[in-house]
Amino acid sequence: MNLTWKRTLRTTHSERFLATRADQDVAAVDLHYLADGTVAGTVIVLEDAGLREDEVPALLRQLDEDFLPGVDEREGSLMYTVVIGRVLGNYESVPEARS
Repeated sequence: MNLTWKRTLRTTHSERFLATRADQDVAAVDLHYLADGTVAGTVIVLEDAGLREDEVPALLRQLDEDFLPGVDEREGSLMYTVVIGRVLGNYESVPEARS
């Protein structure tokens, strides 16, 4: 599939990755590590990235092989929700000025 992965966020129970191909963002992935050992992921395929629907399983397999050695979708310990979307922008909270 020839994707490059960049970890953009990591906590004790979750991670966020950005997948790129040919210097173009293709997908964003949020992984959540649950107490029972399973991993639940949300995959957002960017609508203008040119990734075909039939390429999604290969993207998921590569993510599993590269970053999730302790879980396996065939054993039921890995589940994904996949959506297609577009980035609207980045929003951050800003502290209010005190008078």
